[in-house]
Amino acid sequence: MASGDNIHTPEAEGEDPVYEVAAGWVARLSSPDATIADRDAFEAWRAADPAHAEAYAEMETLWRKLGHVPDRRHRRMTPGGLAGIAVAFVLCAALAFQLGLVDRLRSDIWSGVGDIAHATLADGSRIDLNTDTAIVLHFGEAERGIELLRGEAFFDVVPDPRRPFVVRGAGLSVRAVGTRFFVRADDTQSPAGVVEGSVDVAALGRPVRVSAGEALHRTGATLSVAPADVDRATAWRMGRLVFSGERLSTVLTELDRYRRGSIILLDAAAGERRVTGSFDPHDTDEALDAIASSMGVSITRLSPFLVLVGSPLRRS
Repeated sequence: MASGDNIHTPEAEGEDPVYEVAAGWVARLSSPDATIADRDAFEAWRAADPAHAEAYAEMETLWRKLGHVPDRRHRRMTPGGLAGIAVAFVLCAALAFQLGLVDRLRSDIWSGVGDIAHATLADGSRIDLNTDTAIVLHFGEAERGIELLRGEAFFDVVPDPRRPFVVRGAGLSVRAVGTRFFVRADDTQSPAGVVEGSVDVAALGRPVRVSAGEALHRTGATLSVAPADVDRATAWRMGRLVFSGERLSTVLTELDRYRRGSIILLDAAAGERRVTGSFDPHDTDEALDAIASSMGVSITRLSPFLVLVGSPLRRS
């Protein structure tokens, strides 16, 4: 087991990412500003996994039962409709709370939403846990195993030739070769990267070696390795989120990981604009305000759990 600072045991809150995204699609597609591109992107997301379609159906049914999802043919939304979305989203967040709790209950170490946690394992290896992360330890005589249930973790591994250090998550098996590296368990296209040393990654029976200054990239079933700014990618360990010429849509997705609820981008064109800056992950509202001020996009806070970015909803 582990010892260290800011270690959480499995008993707290969390959201299931699929249900978060599904609720976000309900809100976006109900907006009078939903575009054809939005609907095409939604259809692609829904078709990608049966779980996506199931989650969306549940969220849309819940919201319609509450009478808060407007007719998509209407181009205007009343203040009552806005309040309805906020109320419905709170209920969706409560459901997601219960779903995310499962990973907490299974885990040995976890971090809360918006928290950065640190732990020292029995072998002296160090782990930094990014926001909303849960891991299970499988330390035995033959292997030091880590199961990454959710989130992202950075590993500073103490070498032990007799017991390899292996992290499993996101469909990957990442074996350390005396190294410092990170692994993400979500559907990011860059699920692993190396700061020092190297790792051997196995996925779908295809071994890949990733060395210092490189990141693993995944496109469908294809894995590749490319140079990457791994220091920027792991700046969260120092309490910063650093972006250099990233799409606004990508930046908002990252900020969304550090807050309860969801940030919904309503304007696809605005989402293509580029962002360069450094933000505090512990204050995503400040980051959103800075983006709004510098880029001229609108920020509409319907509740502490739901923020709309882009074209504001019209009110009558």
